[in-house]
Amino acid sequence: MTELISKTETFVLQLFKDKLSNEYVYHNFNHTKRVVDSAQYLAEQENLNENDKLLLLLAAWLHDTGYTVSEVNHEEHSKHIAREFLSKQNLSEDSIASVEDAISSTKMEATPTSEIEKILKDADCSHFAKENFKDVSELLRQELNLKGQEYSVEEWREINIKVLSLQHRYYTDYAIKNWSPKKQEHLVELIESKEKKKRKKEKEKLKAKFKAQYKNDNPERSVQTLFRVTLRNHLKLSDIADTKANILLSVNAIIISLALANIIPKLDNPSNEHLMIPTLILICFSVAAIILSILSTRPNVTSGEFTKGQVEKRDVNILFFGNFHKMSFDNYLWGVKEIMKDKDYVYEALVKDLYMLGKVLERKYRLLRLTYTIFMAGIIISVISFFIAFYMI
Repeated sequence: MTELISKTETFVLQLFKDKLSNEYVYHNFNHTKRVVDSAQYLAEQENLNENDKLLLLLAAWLHDTGYTVSEVNHEEHSKHIAREFLSKQNLSEDSIASVEDAISSTKMEATPTSEIEKILKDADCSHFAKENFKDVSELLRQELNLKGQEYSVEEWREINIKVLSLQHRYYTDYAIKNWSPKKQEHLVELIESKEKKKRKKEKEKLKAKFKAQYKNDNPERSVQTLFRVTLRNHLKLSDIADTKANILLSVNAIIISLALANIIPKLDNPSNEHLMIPTLILICFSVAAIILSILSTRPNVTSGEFTKGQVEKRDVNILFFGNFHKMSFDNYLWGVKEIMKDKDYVYEALVKDLYMLGKVLERKYRLLRLTYTIFMAGIIISVISFFIAFYMI
């Protein structure tokens, strides 16, 4: 018995190596080995006699060899391969017929009759009750995909639910008692996963619907975006103006420092009197540019408080810190609450804040333009003065 089983295992292993396509990631030697192990385990649990056990294991080893020929009617091909192989092993006709019947019982629609057939059919579907059910099932899906039968995860879940709930049952006493409950657990998990996915899709669909509805029916969103973008642009322009003013301030300070350190000390020499006027022109224009740069960045000092009457008449911008920094928190909180009572007042306050920022920016850029003009004129006039001074020597 052991020698024949060993020969059969070697035959099947070599057959799969030589003729089985790599596309069969499920129906391969590993699957056959799992079925053999499950069949042997069930045979022990069902107290199968030695002769029937031999025939069972032979059928288990040979039941999927037909895939080396074709997946279409592979059971018939497996029976043909089994008969050809077992005949060479001098197995009796009755025994070969029993092995063929057992292989036929592995068809999904087949109903087993003998004990051998029941055990093999249960062993072939033993993964339904194993912890690795999802992994093994995924291998089968991948194999079908490779063979051109494309199934998505959702479609495959539906097929598994149908098979476990309607198309499959265990036949041996042991499998019915011990494997059926575990199979039911997997079925419940699949159904729960399906419902969870369904709820998630409905939630996402509802969320997308409300989001689209919110965008379409809520014009305030665009208004808020308008204020947010405009305020950000105002602040960026203010930063740019301050940066430019600081650059001019630094450049002119350097010019004055160089003039004081290198030119002015030499003016007391009679031979350098011709440099007096160009140097004074350069320094005067640099000082003027520095003064204008400081004015463009100097903040205005405001009163720092407002009255209730101003809030009620909407005459004050309480969003600007300079208008409330001297006030108590309670008075300021009252003013903010007054604004919050009326949506139009809120938007009016935001508009007023943007307007005041714009006025500040206008002053900054006006002074900054004047500063650049004076700086440019000073450089040009100073250079011309130095040329004239050197020419008149």
